[in-house]
Amino acid sequence: MTKSDKTLSRLGLAMRAGKLVSGDETVLKSIRAGEAKLVVIARDASDNTRKKVADKCASYGVELLTGYSRYDLGGAVGKPERVLFAVTDQGFANLVREGFVQHSEVENIE
Repeated sequence: MTKSDKTLSRLGLAMRAGKLVSGDETVLKSIRAGEAKLVVIARDASDNTRKKVADKCASYGVELLTGYSRYDLGGAVGKPERVLFAVTDQGFANLVREGFVQHSEVENIE
């Protein structure tokens, strides 16, 4: 299992444990309430969504990670596609953060 797969599995585990919220309004609400420990946004999220979430995370001091596609993130939690998650538990946030890999559209060539 690659680091990438482990991170997606950890997101799924956090969802099953009830420590992950998704959706624009729910995530923004958890950031404002101080419940979000880490926010993950898909690399193919709209510019408007990225700006709104990045601004909110910056003003509340919540770490924001960008990577994976909406399909990868959705598949990790058993949904068709998801763009935005907030991890509400510090332990799960640490697990996701440690295995997180920045994914780009172009793979590195050695």
